[in-house]
Amino acid sequence: MGAYCNDNLHPSSMHAFVSSEDLRLSKHVHDNVHGNIYLDPLCLKFIDTQEFQRLRDLKQLGLAHLIYPGAVHSRFEHSLGVYWLASEAVQKLKNYQGSELGIDHFDIQTVKLAGLLHDVGHGPFSHLFEREFLPRVLADHWSHEEMSVKLVDCIVDEHHIEIDPEMIKKVKEMILASSNNSLPKGSREKRFLYDIVANGRNGIDVDKFDYIIRDCRACGLGCNFHFQRLMETMRVLGDEICYRAKEYLTVHKLFATRADLHRTVYTHSKVKLDDTILKTIETAPNQELKESRDLILRIRSRNLYQFCNEYAVPKDRLENFKDVTPQDIICSQKNGGVILKEEDVAVSNVRIDLTRGRHNPLERIKFFKDYESDDKFPIPDDRVSHLLPTSYQDMIVRVYSKKPELVGAISEAFENFQLQTYGIKAQVHATPEKKKQRRL
Repeated sequence: MGAYCNDNLHPSSMHAFVSSEDLRLSKHVHDNVHGNIYLDPLCLKFIDTQEFQRLRDLKQLGLAHLIYPGAVHSRFEHSLGVYWLASEAVQKLKNYQGSELGIDHFDIQTVKLAGLLHDVGHGPFSHLFEREFLPRVLADHWSHEEMSVKLVDCIVDEHHIEIDPEMIKKVKEMILASSNNSLPKGSREKRFLYDIVANGRNGIDVDKFDYIIRDCRACGLGCNFHFQRLMETMRVLGDEICYRAKEYLTVHKLFATRADLHRTVYTHSKVKLDDTILKTIETAPNQELKESRDLILRIRSRNLYQFCNEYAVPKDRLENFKDVTPQDIICSQKNGGVILKEEDVAVSNVRIDLTRGRHNPLERIKFFKDYESDDKFPIPDDRVSHLLPTSYQDMIVRVYSKKPELVGAISEAFENFQLQTYGIKAQVHATPEKKKQRRL
């Protein structure tokens, strides 16, 4: 009951599973990550709308291009990439196990559309808009997945796209699968299909495959994670996508590479709202936007908030950690010298994990020994290597000065805060003497 799998991987044959009929009816485009990809007629109806074309103006990595000049790729490119990988994944499962899984054209088209539209509701400035800005101005929870679902309905209605209502219903469920692990009862049939685009079960999905490879390439970073190995060896057992046991370290590299990207790119200490809203604010005459215009001018002229220092919260303090605030910092300054105010300080509390907080994400992933066996099982870390991490989450606290002349005073107050809170200086860098002397 297994699928035949050739261990010799050939990434250049990525389009081998697309039928010649599909190729004749599809639009051919060249992607700088996946090579030639083919867009089917139904997906083109969604692509050729202003709602989807908006993604061309959304940089995938927000303002990261200020640090990594090559990081100017858009959510449009990423969405096409996820569409293609979703198509590849479901086609491979059909070719390997189609008769036993009952995968049909409806399933394939649904998965492809979910891949294409999973980010159509994304806001500007990468995830900064969703995680930092909106919680401060909205009382209700907002997520780009929920907005994507609303925009899917809007596109269908506004552009009169003829599509099976049941297909659209399942597309929306697949988009929400990563944030809503409990699917509706009617969605329990072929549950494995919901793990392809946005996997809320164990976190392995083609969305990550694409953005990890694409972002590493754009930023000029090395990447030794090869998603092709997982695409070639995956197999459905018990309505769940499982992976060959010998690919355990490949799976680990997926999560480790993602964490590295969060640490070095997504939450870079100098990365701080379609992105063209910046130009709208810059040219707006409204007086209430003056503070915003001044901030954008600082970004344009590279007059950024001055980084003071950072530290990783000790492991034994992670469970009860509360976000550090500017008030915490100014209350830790010593008497004498400059008097700091809350508006002088910016604090960033950055949580980096392997997708499951303080837990090992690999605990939820099932593996199989070979294609002759139908048994699936988890693999504990200590069965693989004692060199694998024993902690799966970092909490990094970074402090910035909004005024260059206050860097020394804020750095020293931040140092005092650590001593008062942990009894040690947990910060990464020593407070330079020249920073201390600036306040004299």
